[in-house]
Amino acid sequence: MRSRPAAGGGRWVDVDPARVARWVEGFADRHGPSTCTPQEYGLLLTAPDGATAELHAPPGVPGAELYAPPGVPAAELHAPPGVPGAADLDGFLAAVSRPRRIGLLLARKGAVAVGIAAGAKLVVSKVDTRYVQGRTAAGGWSQQRFARRRDNQAKAAVADAVEVTVRLLLPEVPTLAALVCGGDRRAVDAVLADRRLAPLSVLRAERLLAVPEPRHAVLLAAIPAARAVHVLVRDPDPDSPVKP
Repeated sequence: MRSRPAAGGGRWVDVDPARVARWVEGFADRHGPSTCTPQEYGLLLTAPDGATAELHAPPGVPGAELYAPPGVPAAELHAPPGVPGAADLDGFLAAVSRPRRIGLLLARKGAVAVGIAAGAKLVVSKVDTRYVQGRTAAGGWSQQRFARRRDNQAKAAVADAVEVTVRLLLPEVPTLAALVCGGDRRAVDAVLADRRLAPLSVLRAERLLAVPEPRHAVLLAAIPAARAVHVLVRDPDPDSPVKP
């Protein structure tokens, strides 16, 4: 379970789908039995001490982000990409735990890793690298020449990444619940800008994984990150009255 500070206060916690039920139980142990209220984005759990947990529908599902009112702590559970909306807590837990096929596209300058995960297992993968020259401190004509060479290398790398993505992911679009991308956003955008990949772009989740240069090991490590439930935890305001 990874934790990191959240903008605006609180902290993000990434929870493995198999451990979400235990996390919810821990939330209840810390804050008291919670009530469950359907919301446009999914479900809202409200604890007696004012703490709340928002269970959000996955990326691509219409819904509004709801922020807790001032003084009310919150823990928002964001479903992994490809998980359908649920009408109750049990339904949400069942949905995030159910195995599903997710497309993975990790791209950085000169490198791309493409794969398909069935549940927690990587069943299809391809890694491709191409040399792209770094920036040079030279000036004048030499700088322009190196810039043109670098630009051509970058375009060739994107073209290679597009072909790999077309070959591996495009035929599998009907079987994919979502496409989760990672790496450099501009590199990912450049790959998906190819018109042939329009059906795949529709499945793209808002979640962008922070990954190093794409390699097979990085692709494997991206699977749990793509499947994790994001939880935004806000601690109770000590000055807020506790409901009986």
